Amino acid sequence: MKLRNIAIIAHVDHGKTTLVDKLLQQSGAFRENQRVEERVMDSNDLEKERGITILAKVTSVVWKDTRVNIVDTPGHADFGGEVERILSMVDGVIVLVDAAEGPMPQTKFVVSKALKIGLRPIVAINKVDRPDARIDEVVNEVFDLFAALDATDEQLDFPILYGSGRNGWMANSPEGPQDGMAPLFDLVLQHVPEPRTEEGAFSMLGTLLEANPFLGRIVTGRIASGTVKPNQSIKVLDRTGKVVETGRVSKILAFRGLERQPIEVGEAGDIVSIAGLTKGTVSDTFCDPQVETPIQAQPIDPPTVTMSFIVNDSPLAGTEGDKVTSRMIRDRLFKEAEGNITLKIEEAADKDSFYVSGRGELQLSILIETMRREGFEIAVSRPRVVFEKDEDGNLLEPIEEVVIDVDEEHSGVVVQKMSERKGDMLEMRPSGGNRLRLVFHAPTRGLIGYQSELLTDTRGTAIMNRLFKAYEPFKGEIPGRRNGVLISNDQGEAVAYALWNLEDRGPMMIEPGWKVYQGMIVGEHNRENDLEVNVLKGKKLTNIRTTSKDEAVRLTPPIRMTLERSLAWIQDDELVEVTPKSIRLRKTVLDPNDRKRAERTKEALSA
Repeated sequence: MKLRNIAIIAHVDHGKTTLVDKLLQQSGAFRENQRVEERVMDSNDLEKERGITILAKVTSVVWKDTRVNIVDTPGHADFGGEVERILSMVDGVIVLVDAAEGPMPQTKFVVSKALKIGLRPIVAINKVDRPDARIDEVVNEVFDLFAALDATDEQLDFPILYGSGRNGWMANSPEGPQDGMAPLFDLVLQHVPEPRTEEGAFSMLGTLLEANPFLGRIVTGRIASGTVKPNQSIKVLDRTGKVVETGRVSKILAFRGLERQPIEVGEAGDIVSIAGLTKGTVSDTFCDPQVETPIQAQPIDPPTVTMSFIVNDSPLAGTEGDKVTSRMIRDRLFKEAEGNITLKIEEAADKDSFYVSGRGELQLSILIETMRREGFEIAVSRPRVVFEKDEDGNLLEPIEEVVIDVDEEHSGVVVQKMSERKGDMLEMRPSGGNRLRLVFHAPTRGLIGYQSELLTDTRGTAIMNRLFKAYEPFKGEIPGRRNGVLISNDQGEAVAYALWNLEDRGPMMIEPGWKVYQGMIVGEHNRENDLEVNVLKGKKLTNIRTTSKDEAVRLTPPIRMTLERSLAWIQDDELVEVTPKSIRLRKTVLDPNDRKRAERTKEALSA
């Protein structure tokens, strides 16, 4: 059977997963009466809840006697490593662009990688039925983007389709005809070359890794040469050509619609999953025993943000989760790093904490949320950026390109806040509908925690997109949080009367009846200093009647601290305690006397 391998790449929310839904439906991958969920490729719970794609996934359809393998990719820059890896599996890409927003930072990042390895793109302008669509301008912006990324003449001569993924049509002009995805399928068969294969014995580069309770490790990749059959002996080579392990293939699975079905032989050019090996991982070469040279994997951009994952040592440790020891946390983190090569894990000298580095706060908070749901209890520090040094020993820090779409009335406050965070504004231009598009280059340090502040400043109307640009010289100090915190001075359960009396000190983060302990953060102080408070103090009751009726205790609702918000809000001497049931904020040093001693030592050292 003839083959085509394509990836769909686009910025977040431009409609990749919805488009794949329609491609599956119209190619006959579903039965007539089959009940199918919306965005069927977003299969895990977190993806469904947040409405974003986190992991790249493969599916396949048959169109006019040709099997088309389609890879759906994430749109967030934090998960860009997923996209970088899968580009080696495909021979063509569909660049999906929103008809109103135009090409965004993530589109630029992935397209540059695709153009560099010589893929010829197909451009699909999606959501042409939007009232604020600006189709001709967006097509020109895409062409300018390709030209700026040094595309070859052949790549610049890209075919364009227009349509609406949600309504299930693509056509050669924005007006239609609006009858299905056939033009897209036909263009893929005509424009995307057949898979490049080489002569010789079986070899395949591992690109995606997952664990299956029945089959063990499953590695997905594209077969570069030869064929593979069940029970065949193969070996695994790492990037340097060293043998990692040898073993037998227990099962070969191929993608057929949404299902994965066992097949008897995997042929060169096809994307398959193989099971049966215990050590082979992503970017290793799975090959016949006679092959000596590994397939070269694409280099992956380095991580820019790091966090400490620490064993939870609070007084409430072990009361809500069942996985609390450093050994369990260590095994889980190293297992995650195997399949996700953009993560870097280092063990601290005390063996009780681990430094986890990734692409951004979102990637790390997704990992924390996943672990939390599996029953882990951990304490995590504030995200810090990964600094580097140049040849002369000067400090370099990661700089990001930030694109903010905002209503004109709020643009002033955004420019002011970004300049406070050492951001340099490159351009400010109208983007339709009384909105402006602001482009900055800003240090990653200043952007940690800015998302929630931006939404507050712009009444929830601004959209921010960021992308790592390069390492540049250190930009100087950036002011952090200005307010101090309210800290509980004892252990017990919070009382409504005590919280009510403390309301003039600052907004609370806990509710009556919540368990607290010494050193736990219970609210934000109105002033700059930290304040220890008693949230356990009940009302003194006597048997003397008074004429003044008891005032009803009416509490202001507390601030809801989500995981992402907590990570951005805490300071360097504070931690977020994450358990399956709750998220608490605390000081790193719980005892007040030890805390004062540590502060004095720090002041003496800085002096």
